[in-house]
Amino acid sequence: MPAYYLEALTVTLGLVILLAEAFVPSKQKSWVGFAGAIGLALILIATFFAYGPDAKPASAWAEWPLWNFYQFDSLARFYKIFALLATILVLLMAIDYRKILSRYTADPTSENGTGEFYCLPVFACAGMMWMASAKDLAGAFVALELVTITFYILVAFMRRNVGSLEAGAKYLILGALSTGFLVYGIAWVYGTTGTMRLDLMPTAISHIQSPIPLLFGIALVLVALGFKVGAFPMQMWIPDVYQGAPTPTTAFLSVGSKAAGFILLIRFLTPFLGETSPVRSQVLTILLILAGATLLYGNLAAIPQTNLKRLLAYSSIAHAGFLILALAAWAPGTDSSISSVDAVSFYLATYLLMTMGVFFVLAQIRIHRDGEAITDFNGLGKSNPLLALAMTVLLAALAGVPLTAGFIGKFFVFQLAAGAHLWAGLTIAVIAAAAGFYYYFKTIRAMWWIEASDSSAIPLPAISKISIAALTALTIVFGVYPAPILALLK
Repeated sequence: MPAYYLEALTVTLGLVILLAEAFVPSKQKSWVGFAGAIGLALILIATFFAYGPDAKPASAWAEWPLWNFYQFDSLARFYKIFALLATILVLLMAIDYRKILSRYTADPTSENGTGEFYCLPVFACAGMMWMASAKDLAGAFVALELVTITFYILVAFMRRNVGSLEAGAKYLILGALSTGFLVYGIAWVYGTTGTMRLDLMPTAISHIQSPIPLLFGIALVLVALGFKVGAFPMQMWIPDVYQGAPTPTTAFLSVGSKAAGFILLIRFLTPFLGETSPVRSQVLTILLILAGATLLYGNLAAIPQTNLKRLLAYSSIAHAGFLILALAAWAPGTDSSISSVDAVSFYLATYLLMTMGVFFVLAQIRIHRDGEAITDFNGLGKSNPLLALAMTVLLAALAGVPLTAGFIGKFFVFQLAAGAHLWAGLTIAVIAAAAGFYYYFKTIRAMWWIEASDSSAIPLPAISKISIAALTALTIVFGVYPAPILALLK
């Protein structure tokens, strides 16, 4: 199947379930989420059988102008699979979270106002998939805005909740600001190189007379993409938006939006980081400074947090710092060593498992204990030991405990930083990792060593129970045997 069918099928799925939700009368809207998840699962299977024009050069469609804007390689396939998996998990989480959603929508007594919530992530997924195949800056911008506009609605979806409306307003204003930086940066890059095609950039930049205009354009684009991935100093929106948004939206922002930002960052930076690039050293220096500042801010700001959602927001900034550090240590990789792109991709894949698992648990705490503070986890080890055990494993993995997937991801980053002799960045990363142990283990301490004010049991719906068990198991499996993820990247 030609690769461009994947996005076409995803958009079609979103339109079909949106129309079905509008015209099919039903008291419960969970069927919309199930339909979306099943449809995306089928598209996920089709991804393994998709191919680009290189596999079928004799086909008529292989000569279409589409391929000037769209590419399908192993990296594109990996991030399409990533986007589909993240969206499926978000839809499943939203099905169990619908009681909270309906409470703060137009009609708190029914689910009539929640149907669109299951359709919007599908369109965001299509945008992320297009970003994974971006070959042209104009196409990448359109795909990015499809994702961003969808998130504007998802963040402010609980319109009867003041926190959600505040989060939506902040995200809208700062998102529009970052879009301005992105468009202006693309204009400078285009004006300097004469092309928007990323595959033609290496040849174009070899003939420029002065690198200063190009560096100015790259800096503007980095500011805009820094907003998407949560890098310093464009991270100020993250804590408030994460705390105010519905929990499934927060999970989607933390995982899907971050991965989409990084694949676009990788596509954009690759032409400028070649050995013959006149701006290579300057770009790597900018990335190193961004990584150090992001690591310090995210980890140190997370230490005093008492709300777990807000803590996860700051830790998301910290993880962005680790990922940028891997890019700052730019390495093409060999058969015996891992590349920076592989390290970032592996880190994001493990981050998907760990973070989604934590948010599944957090969603159930919000439903049953009506809170998201660390104190709401008090005594969970007694009231639901298996749930507490899963949360312990997931948080330990986020901190980077050995024999978990989180440890392997951080190890790859440290290995690249040491290989590139980025000793200052490596020192900051070690300090940041140590801080992570402190603030993640605060929640583990609350679950096992502090008595709960509410000792009632927390019954898990089947969807959440299966999802949490699977994500926890995979976190351990990939911490011992990471080969399947690395094989998928190849």
